[in-house]
Amino acid sequence: MNQKHQEDLAHIRSMMERSSRFISLSGLSGVFAGLSALIGGIYVYQLFKVNGIEYFTDEHVLLSGSLVSELIWIGVVILVCAFVFGTFFTVRKSKKYNLPIWTSATKNMLFNLAVPLAAGGIFCLALIYHGYYGLVAPSTLLFYGLAVINAEKYTFSDIKYLGFSELLLGCISLFYIGYGLIFWILGFGILHIVYGLVMFKKYK
Repeated sequence: MNQKHQEDLAHIRSMMERSSRFISLSGLSGVFAGLSALIGGIYVYQLFKVNGIEYFTDEHVLLSGSLVSELIWIGVVILVCAFVFGTFFTVRKSKKYNLPIWTSATKNMLFNLAVPLAAGGIFCLALIYHGYYGLVAPSTLLFYGLAVINAEKYTFSDIKYLGFSELLLGCISLFYIGYGLIFWILGFGILHIVYGLVMFKKYK
């Protein structure tokens, strides 16, 4: 009887979790988002070299307006790639396990994710406008970490570890201005790949 009660409780808890949390998030979304960021970061490093910028030196370099524009467009392309891969793998997982996608939990998660991201995006545009390029990479990590932590209550709780890791990395990178690309690759590339693999193994 006790075992039946435990099974009933587990079933009720599972139903409650499905109704209040977005559980279709696929670990592969994180892996491919990380790969996109990794490829983008390597491309930016090569772009610096082509423009005569030696990244691993202590020299302060003034970026040209055209190079800054190109970097912004690369960031947009990486963001679009991550969104497309994330949507594809999440929809695929939802169909595979017959899970609903567009629920109140999904809307709440997206809203809680989008607010800090939008604020961070505007903040970074202001930094670029005023010429504080060195603070852009730390700021993207900080605001992204806050967004993930803020959205955690509407999806897998494990995602908060990714958020806190991004936040910590962003704080550290504030003290190493000029090495933003390295921290950016670590945060958006490596951390996403590791997180995605762990989530894929745990929730597949």
